[in-house]
Amino acid sequence: MAEFKEISPDASAGEKLLNWVDNRFPASKLYKEHLSEYYAPKNFNFWYFFGSLALLVLVIQIVTGIFLVMHYKPDAALAFGSVEYIMRDVPWGWLIRYMHSTGASAFFVVVYLHMYRGLIYGSYRKPRELVWVFGCAIFLCLMAEAFMGYLLPWGQMSYWGAQVIVNLFAAVPFVGPDLALLIRGDYVVGDATLNRFFSFHVIAVPLVLLGLVVAHIIALHEVGSNNPDGVEIKGPNAPKDAHGHPLDGIPFHPYYTVHDILGVSGFLLVFSAVIFFAPEFGGYFLEYNNFIPADPLKTPLHIAPVWYFTPFYSMLRAITSEMMYALIACVLAGAYFGATRPSLPKVVKGGIVGAAVLVSLLMLSIDAKFWGVVAMGGAVVILFFLPWLDNCEVKSIRYRPDWHKYMYGVFVVNFVALAYLGVQPPSAIGERVSQVGTLFYFGFFLLMPMWSRIGATKPVPDRVTFTPH
Repeated sequence: MAEFKEISPDASAGEKLLNWVDNRFPASKLYKEHLSEYYAPKNFNFWYFFGSLALLVLVIQIVTGIFLVMHYKPDAALAFGSVEYIMRDVPWGWLIRYMHSTGASAFFVVVYLHMYRGLIYGSYRKPRELVWVFGCAIFLCLMAEAFMGYLLPWGQMSYWGAQVIVNLFAAVPFVGPDLALLIRGDYVVGDATLNRFFSFHVIAVPLVLLGLVVAHIIALHEVGSNNPDGVEIKGPNAPKDAHGHPLDGIPFHPYYTVHDILGVSGFLLVFSAVIFFAPEFGGYFLEYNNFIPADPLKTPLHIAPVWYFTPFYSMLRAITSEMMYALIACVLAGAYFGATRPSLPKVVKGGIVGAAVLVSLLMLSIDAKFWGVVAMGGAVVILFFLPWLDNCEVKSIRYRPDWHKYMYGVFVVNFVALAYLGVQPPSAIGERVSQVGTLFYFGFFLLMPMWSRIGATKPVPDRVTFTPH
């Protein structure tokens, strides 16, 4: 048991209260470790706004969600009407609902930009592998949360979008039909499905999400923040002052709390503009079909998920019977190049070829719809392995070969193109473009161990580059 810290009898009431709390709960210790004495690199740029913005949007979603739950009814016969009641009759209900719906899209905008910053600056590299893994787990959890929340308004697109996505699980061999039945709770999307999704959206997934956010921040503060140069400011060889503080670091508070207030101010201006002037955002944030009550007997002409799922939905649609032959060719080509490496024993080479043939036969024997589901899930799961796929000598894009910048640029354009194709009705040209885009997306990561080592890197400075402003 720790000894109680004494304080002068002449101390102010506030100091006495803080001392009383500190003797029972490490309030000051946590404040110092994570704010006032947490040293972050002094060369953060605007890309470092998005971590704090993600935390802000999470708070907005939780607070607005609490108020929405007060009036929402998770009943198939009452759900749509309760949302309309919130919008029309609850005081400021329209504002709370629009904050929540806009916040969902804002969350993904901020998280995608936050992940991209980690990608270009190598924030997933040693010693931050676990920070990245927790971040990817947050992203996966966020997708589950958004998907389940999307059903709750019980509009046409909510209903049929859930019907399509849940039915995809039926494509899993052997257990698929039972798995889809377990998720739905019934043979069709209905009241049981709505209750399940409501429970997970309001209670289960947010608890997991909050736990992962805490783990993400703790892991980050344990190893320290990365910076645009990819230079470690807290390493054994990093320059430090007489107190042991890194010379290239500054306390997070007050410097980066003020820095983040600038980002928050800009974000809230845009966020408010969307809420008050374009809450549907042209049908991307709130689809027009979702203002029509769910009708199991009337299928919309075109069913598409919300925009933040559309890149992965494009990959799902790209896997057709024809595409399977291209994928088999990729598997066999990869096995051929792997087996031709002279350093490998013959037994290993034979195992690679045998495994490739077995995988190819499996791909031919199982319906393409299943492999589409695998591609959609694999597009997210592959992100977890990024720390072990990148073999470049340097972390930051600043000091990588120039053509790496073009590679990352093409990756972004490809991802945006897949997102656009995901909201469009199926077409022959769109199908071909999405197939090429899917191959590039997976090729970007699976071939990264090879292409990331190619080219001459630029010399990395010993200390961070920083210009006061």
